[in-house]
Amino acid sequence: MIRARGFLKKIQPYQPGKPIEEVARQLNLKGEIIKLASNENPLGASPLALQAIGKAAKEAYLYPDDNCFYFRKKLAAKLGLDPENIFVGNGSVEILPLATLAYLDPELSAVCSESAFIWFKIAVRIAAGELIEIPMKNYTHDLKGMLEAIKKNTRLVYIANPNNPTGTIVTREGVEEFFRKVPDHVLVIMDEAYYEYIDDPRYPDSFKIFKDRKNFLILRTFSKIYGLAGVRLGYGIAHKEIIGDLSKLRISFNVNRLSQIAGTAALDDDQHVRRGKDVNDAGKEFLYEAYRKLGLFYLPTYTNFIYVDFARDSQAIFEALQRKGIITRPIKEYGFPHALRITIGTDEQNHKLIRALKSVL
Repeated sequence: MIRARGFLKKIQPYQPGKPIEEVARQLNLKGEIIKLASNENPLGASPLALQAIGKAAKEAYLYPDDNCFYFRKKLAAKLGLDPENIFVGNGSVEILPLATLAYLDPELSAVCSESAFIWFKIAVRIAAGELIEIPMKNYTHDLKGMLEAIKKNTRLVYIANPNNPTGTIVTREGVEEFFRKVPDHVLVIMDEAYYEYIDDPRYPDSFKIFKDRKNFLILRTFSKIYGLAGVRLGYGIAHKEIIGDLSKLRISFNVNRLSQIAGTAALDDDQHVRRGKDVNDAGKEFLYEAYRKLGLFYLPTYTNFIYVDFARDSQAIFEALQRKGIITRPIKEYGFPHALRITIGTDEQNHKLIRALKSVL
């Protein structure tokens, strides 16, 4: 019998939101199914990206540019960075295990919140490192507690800002205080997958931190507001020494040709980004009021999803909504057995969700 390495027993696989096809097949549903489980853009993909993919489809037989040269060049110009400061991934999540493989081993540790993005924990387990988990305070990261948990052998700290699945942020003041005290030998990874949805002045200026500190890696994605979750495109921003370390570990051609072309085109689609944020902001206000009227506890969000607590096991509500053609996301594995994470949809989708919830509850 082939025996896997011992650390695999500690890995709890990531459970994504259920695909529409799977729910339709399992429940034999014939009508429309609304997916509010994976925080995808309800408006769909960037039209400019779709147009570029259509033109480039005939080139699918060609290998992609292994260095993502043109995409990195355009992204760097938009962000005001040097292309050498950008690492492109098959989604930003690909970068997490690469970072742990680069900087962790069984003798070293990493710190994250107990209820942060589950892939932080998986990545640490992949490198067989020691995982130090800190309870959240008021549904967000306890930065002081995370600082105190750092040991001599700690090499990584993860901060999702905003956090998934709570939708909360740590503020500029808190992050600046954190960086004044974090040791230089600790790489801080800040996942900013939802930063395009934020206009709160208290949100940290991560680029300022990046320019001041070399122990910083910012992660961003095209999966959310650009609507390109299906083509898998994300990136990391860091000093070139860190980018060089990550580059040694990635597989060849890790970002496919159509992803690079779609991302390059999407960078020009400011209209799609603005519309996506406007629809999301309007959806938030409608859903806040609807949840209040239903007597449900929710967390005000900085993202395109809302944490909703039902004060009972949420699995039954999740299953009842599925039977009505609405897919949401249970978050028991994050320590929230009574809550669902529900993506903000279009106006029509949001109204259908609330009608279904009224019936279910």
